[in-house]
Amino acid sequence: MTIQEAQARIKARVWQAVAQSDLDLTALDKNTLESFVDLVTESAMLEIDSELDIPNLKTSQVTIDEDEDEDEFGEEILWQGRPLLSLVFYYTVTNERIKITSGLLGKAHENVELIRVQDIDHSQTFGERLLKIGDITIRSHDPSHPEIVLRNVQNPSDVYEILRRAVLDARKRHNFSYREEM
Repeated sequence: MTIQEAQARIKARVWQAVAQSDLDLTALDKNTLESFVDLVTESAMLEIDSELDIPNLKTSQVTIDEDEDEDEFGEEILWQGRPLLSLVFYYTVTNERIKITSGLLGKAHENVELIRVQDIDHSQTFGERLLKIGDITIRSHDPSHPEIVLRNVQNPSDVYEILRRAVLDARKRHNFSYREEM
Protein backbone atom coordinates (compact mmCIF):
# COMPACT_ATOMS: atom_id res chain seq x y z
CA MET A 1 0.00 0.00 0.00
CA THR A 2 1.36 3.42 -0.93
CA ILE A 3 1.33 6.41 1.39
CA GLN A 4 -1.34 8.08 -0.74
CA GLU A 5 -3.56 4.99 -0.46
CA ALA A 6 -3.04 4.82 3.31
CA GLN A 7 -3.80 8.51 3.62
CA ALA A 8 -6.97 8.12 1.54
CA ARG A 9 -8.14 5.17 3.67
CA ILE A 10 -7.53 7.06 6.90
CA LYS A 11 -9.31 10.10 5.54
CA ALA A 12 -12.31 7.94 4.52
CA ARG A 13 -12.43 6.45 8.03
CA VAL A 14 -12.35 9.90 9.60
CA TRP A 15 -15.22 11.06 7.36
CA GLN A 16 -17.11 7.88 8.25
CA ALA A 17 -16.56 8.48 11.98
CA VAL A 18 -17.73 12.09 11.62
CA ALA A 19 -20.86 10.97 9.79
CA GLN A 20 -21.68 8.29 12.38
CA SER A 21 -21.01 10.49 15.40
CA ASP A 22 -23.69 12.35 17.31
CA LEU A 23 -21.78 15.61 16.99
CA ASP A 24 -23.64 18.60 15.63
CA LEU A 25 -21.26 20.00 12.99
CA THR A 26 -23.81 22.13 11.14
CA ALA A 27 -22.20 25.30 12.50
CA LEU A 28 -19.00 24.53 10.58
CA ASP A 29 -18.74 25.43 6.92
CA LYS A 30 -17.58 22.82 4.41
CA ASN A 31 -14.02 24.24 4.09
CA THR A 32 -13.47 24.27 7.85
CA LEU A 33 -14.73 20.71 8.18
CA GLU A 34 -12.49 19.54 5.31
CA SER A 35 -9.50 21.30 6.92
CA PHE A 36 -10.29 19.58 10.21
CA VAL A 37 -10.46 16.14 8.56
CA ASP A 38 -7.18 16.83 6.72
CA LEU A 39 -5.54 17.81 10.01
CA VAL A 40 -6.79 14.67 11.77
CA THR A 41 -5.60 12.53 8.83
CA GLU A 42 -2.13 14.10 8.87
CA SER A 43 -1.88 13.64 12.64
CA ALA A 44 -2.91 9.99 12.34
CA MET A 45 -0.28 9.38 9.64
CA LEU A 46 2.46 10.97 11.74
CA GLU A 47 1.40 8.95 14.79
CA ILE A 48 1.45 5.71 12.78
CA ASP A 49 4.91 6.58 11.49
CA SER A 50 6.22 7.29 14.99
CA GLU A 51 4.84 3.93 16.18
CA LEU A 52 6.59 2.16 13.30
CA ASP A 53 9.86 3.89 14.15
CA ILE A 54 12.63 1.57 15.25
CA PRO A 55 14.96 2.61 18.09
CA ASN A 56 18.27 4.15 16.92
CA LEU A 57 16.81 4.75 13.45
CA LYS A 58 15.02 8.07 13.22
CA THR A 59 13.30 9.67 10.24
CA SER A 60 15.14 12.95 10.73
CA GLN A 61 18.77 13.62 11.43
CA VAL A 62 20.08 11.25 14.07
CA THR A 63 21.91 12.45 17.14
CA ILE A 64 24.51 9.79 17.68
CA ASP A 65 26.53 9.16 20.84
CA GLU A 66 30.28 9.68 20.69
CA ASP A 67 30.86 5.91 20.71
CA GLU A 68 28.28 5.20 18.01
CA ASP A 69 29.31 7.71 15.34
CA GLU A 70 30.81 5.01 13.13
CA ASP A 71 29.26 2.03 11.42
CA GLU A 72 30.67 -1.50 11.32
CA PHE A 73 33.12 -0.50 8.53
CA GLY A 74 34.55 2.49 10.41
CA GLU A 75 32.70 5.04 8.31
CA GLU A 76 31.22 8.10 9.97
CA ILE A 77 27.41 8.02 9.91
CA LEU A 78 26.06 11.38 8.77
CA TRP A 79 22.36 10.51 8.56
CA GLN A 80 20.05 7.52 8.95
CA GLY A 81 16.39 7.33 8.08
CA ARG A 82 13.57 5.42 6.49
CA PRO A 83 10.60 6.29 4.31
CA LEU A 84 7.43 7.37 6.08
CA LEU A 85 5.35 4.31 7.07
CA SER A 86 7.93 1.83 5.77
CA LEU A 87 9.23 -1.20 7.61
CA VAL A 88 11.37 -2.56 4.79
CA PHE A 89 13.61 0.30 3.60
CA TYR A 90 16.42 1.93 5.59
CA TYR A 91 18.74 4.63 4.32
CA THR A 92 22.19 5.43 5.70
CA VAL A 93 24.54 8.17 4.53
CA THR A 94 28.15 7.84 5.67
CA ASN A 95 31.18 9.93 4.82
CA GLU A 96 32.00 7.41 2.05
CA ARG A 97 28.72 6.09 0.60
CA ILE A 98 24.95 5.92 0.52
CA LYS A 99 23.59 2.60 1.76
CA ILE A 100 20.06 1.40 1.07
CA THR A 101 18.88 -1.69 2.89
CA SER A 102 15.59 -3.29 1.94
CA GLY A 103 13.70 -6.29 3.21
CA LEU A 104 11.92 -7.37 6.35
CA LEU A 105 13.12 -10.94 6.81
CA GLY A 106 15.67 -11.21 4.01
CA LYS A 107 17.88 -8.21 3.36
CA ALA A 108 19.14 -6.65 0.13
CA HIS A 109 21.81 -3.94 0.16
CA GLU A 110 22.60 -1.25 -2.41
CA ASN A 111 25.62 1.01 -2.09
CA VAL A 112 26.62 4.09 -4.04
CA GLU A 113 30.02 5.64 -3.37
CA LEU A 114 29.73 9.38 -2.75
CA ILE A 115 32.58 10.07 -5.12
CA ARG A 116 30.47 8.62 -7.97
CA VAL A 117 27.50 10.93 -7.32
CA GLN A 118 26.94 13.40 -10.15
CA ASP A 119 23.76 15.19 -9.14
CA ILE A 120 21.30 15.36 -6.25
CA ASP A 121 17.77 16.78 -6.44
CA HIS A 122 14.85 16.82 -4.04
CA SER A 123 11.15 17.30 -4.73
CA GLN A 124 7.88 17.50 -2.82
CA THR A 125 4.28 17.43 -3.91
CA PHE A 126 1.75 19.58 -2.05
CA GLY A 127 0.62 16.61 0.06
CA GLU A 128 4.21 15.70 0.85
CA ARG A 129 4.89 19.28 1.94
CA LEU A 130 2.01 19.01 4.43
CA LEU A 131 3.56 15.83 5.84
CA LYS A 132 7.11 17.29 5.66
CA ILE A 133 8.33 14.43 3.49
CA GLY A 134 9.79 14.31 0.00
CA ASP A 135 11.90 12.40 -2.50
CA ILE A 136 15.62 12.78 -3.07
CA THR A 137 16.91 11.73 -6.50
CA ILE A 138 20.58 10.80 -6.78
CA ARG A 139 22.26 10.39 -10.17
CA SER A 140 25.64 8.68 -10.24
CA HIS A 141 28.30 7.10 -12.42
CA ASP A 142 27.60 3.77 -10.73
CA PRO A 143 26.79 1.33 -13.58
CA SER A 144 24.51 -0.86 -11.46
CA HIS A 145 22.55 2.06 -9.96
CA PRO A 146 22.72 5.14 -12.21
CA GLU A 147 19.70 6.69 -10.48
CA ILE A 148 18.48 6.09 -6.95
CA VAL A 149 15.44 7.70 -5.36
CA LEU A 150 15.16 7.97 -1.58
CA ARG A 151 11.38 8.08 -1.27
CA ASN A 152 9.27 9.74 1.44
CA VAL A 153 12.23 11.03 3.43
CA GLN A 154 11.39 13.17 6.45
CA ASN A 155 12.79 16.75 6.10
CA PRO A 156 14.14 16.25 2.56
CA SER A 157 15.83 19.66 2.36
CA ASP A 158 17.94 18.85 5.43
CA VAL A 159 18.89 15.43 4.05
CA TYR A 160 19.66 17.03 0.68
CA GLU A 161 22.10 19.42 2.36
CA ILE A 162 23.74 16.60 4.30
CA LEU A 163 24.20 14.64 1.07
CA ARG A 164 25.47 17.64 -0.88
CA ARG A 165 28.09 18.47 1.73
CA ALA A 166 29.10 14.80 2.05
CA VAL A 167 29.65 14.56 -1.72
CA LEU A 168 31.73 17.73 -1.76
CA ASP A 169 33.80 16.53 1.23
CA ALA A 170 34.36 13.11 -0.40
CA ARG A 171 35.55 14.76 -3.62
CA LYS A 172 37.90 17.01 -1.67
CA ARG A 173 39.21 14.12 0.45
CA HIS A 174 39.97 12.00 -2.64
CA ASN A 175 41.38 14.95 -4.64
CA PHE A 176 38.66 14.50 -7.22
CA SER A 177 37.80 17.42 -9.44
CA TYR A 178 34.88 17.65 -11.80
CA ARG A 179 35.28 19.39 -15.13
CA GLU A 180 32.39 20.22 -17.41
CA GLU A 181 32.81 20.26 -21.16
CA MET A 182 31.54 23.20 -23.16
